[in-house]
Amino acid sequence: MGDWGLRQASVSDVEMVAELRAVVLRADLERLGRYDEQRVRQRLRDGFDPAHTWVIEVADTFAGCVALRPDQDAQWLEHFYLTPRLQGGGIGSGVLRALLERCDREGALVRLNVLQGSPARRLYERHGFTVETEDPVDVFMVRRPGSAPARKPL
Repeated sequence: MGDWGLRQASVSDVEMVAELRAVVLRADLERLGRYDEQRVRQRLRDGFDPAHTWVIEVADTFAGCVALRPDQDAQWLEHFYLTPRLQGGGIGSGVLRALLERCDREGALVRLNVLQGSPARRLYERHGFTVETEDPVDVFMVRRPGSAPARKPL
């Protein structure tokens, strides 16, 4: 699906993003015994920074979000959520590829964490992320510049 775009997030997007986070993470958090209706939304509100966040739009409609936050030695990929009905159609891969190409041009290391057992881990592994550490809840992954697998020719 090629009809997607990114726009800079604004403060007014926070509640829409917090609600999507609650929907997207619910199954994984419940499986891990960590789902809390209020906490899942509040954690997003507490960490939401529109300066480093983009809204994903499909046909000019809210479809998700992603953040790329600078830290000491890396960029942190955070708050990457896509509406469930749009998952699996290539939008997430396209968004991730665009962000990683930018990081590669800057020579930036990219870090993220994903919940244990989340199917999103496969997406990250396909794009060159490897496990750095893990605990019972999170898997912390890292991607070095230029480590994405080569694209298949069309």
